Order: sequence, then structure tokens, then C-alpha cells
Amino acid sequence: MISIINIEDRTKELGGIPWLPIDMVRVNDQVVRLVLFKGEFHWHKHAKEDELFLVIKGQIIIQLKDQPDINLQEGEMVVIPRGIEHCPKSFKTSYVLLFEPFALKKMGD
Repeated sequence: MISIINIEDRTKELGGIPWLPIDMVRVNDQVVRLVLFKGEFHWHKHAKEDELFLVIKGQIIIQLKDQPDINLQEGEMVVIPRGIEHCPKSFKTSYVLLFEPFALKKMGD
């Protein structure tokens, strides 16, 4: 059966806990994860996978090593290429969809 996913309803499953993604749906070898961003995550990179961030509510900053920060507003997205060290953060509660390989380590390498 084909299911409709209501993103706003799924935000309640996060329980207000930042940085703990929930898997929304798998598409082939990829997964769409929903994450509450609040505060600062940690510096990390993914050696083998790119990572796509899509802000659905709020705004986030993705800090990059030796490059300018990326500021994303609602409805904006960016792909962080594999091997790029980055540190996401948000000054207010924000909801982000991550599109990444299912095998990706959620906390980085």
C-alpha cells in the first residue's frame, strides 16, 4: 500500500529532542530523515557519502572548515559533498529533512 507521510505530524515523534533523527521513508538505497536542529551539533564529515539538508521550518547554519558558513532559510536546501568537514547549528528550533544513503553513519565518521 502506498502511504502518505504528513511531515508536521511526524515532528511530534521527535519529542523535542534535538539531533536525534527519525527515518521517514526509504527510497531505494536512500533514506529521508527528519531532525530537530537546536543548538550546535559537532564537527564531522562523511568520507563516502554526500548529505542533502532541506529546511522545512526555521533556519540553520552549516559551518564549514576553511569556507564561508552556509545559511539556510525555510524552503532552502544544500548538498554537503563527501569529505567536507561541517558542523550544523541553529539558534532556534528548526526542522530539517536529510536525504542520504541508508548506510550513512548518522553521527559522521
